[in-house]
Amino acid sequence: MAEDNTGTDGCAETERVWLVEREYTDKGMVTIVYASTDGERHLQRQLSERMLMRSDVTAGNDVEIGRLEPTPDSERDRYAAEASRMAKKYQRDDAV
Repeated sequence: MAEDNTGTDGCAETERVWLVEREYTDKGMVTIVYASTDGERHLQRQLSERMLMRSDVTAGNDVEIGRLEPTPDSERDRYAAEASRMAKKYQRDDAV
């Protein structure tokens, strides 16, 4: 049975995640990873460098829970540490 992620107002529940990784490829793509402060869940996005130039990457993001993936064990502690550091240092909408 699918989990119901809607709040009382009918909107999907979200979780705040923080930028933990930005990796540039040789093909003009940028991989951006946001993770929860406990490192348990993450969201990975791939954008073209051109698209990235048109919009800011923010320190944090509110993401629908259903879009988040479980973080591999090998990355969990690193993501938790980096997400916690970003949450303390920046506001969600700060461009980084």
